[in-house]
Amino acid sequence: MNPDATDLREMQFHRKMAVDFFNETWKQLDKAHRTLEDDTRMIHTAHASRLHWEIVGSAENLAVGEWLVSRVHSILQQPDSALFHAWRSLDVAEQNNLSLFHRACSHEAIARALSISHQESAVEHIAMARKFALEIVDPEEKTILNEDLSSLEAFRASEP
Repeated sequence: MNPDATDLREMQFHRKMAVDFFNETWKQLDKAHRTLEDDTRMIHTAHASRLHWEIVGSAENLAVGEWLVSRVHSILQQPDSALFHAWRSLDVAEQNNLSLFHRACSHEAIARALSISHQESAVEHIAMARKFALEIVDPEEKTILNEDLSSLEAFRASEP
């Protein structure tokens, strides 16, 4: 068998798995009522998506993958894991000179993670994300970021 065909099939497999696990994670995030099993599955699918992107993805895929893992851990009130992955997202975005959108999303993730146990520290990263948002020209990216920032503000308001 041609090794190039094998490599291509493997790459297609990893790409499909990355996308499928990403979508499954969002399906779990969107559930109104999750069980412990749902939460556990959501953690695993987010990490699985990120791992598959590591094999076949771009720096953008990696940054978004870290962002998603951070989001899951933030929603589940796991600040250490959430913050670790949020900082990883920002590191990938900065080291690869990714767009303002990706850097802003990383700051949103850091703010969301910090808001669990260090609300005062979250404010700085919200401001940074909002600053980047002003410079983003792509309407879809601007909408996504503004919706995430609004949901973060709602998330912070719901905290005790």
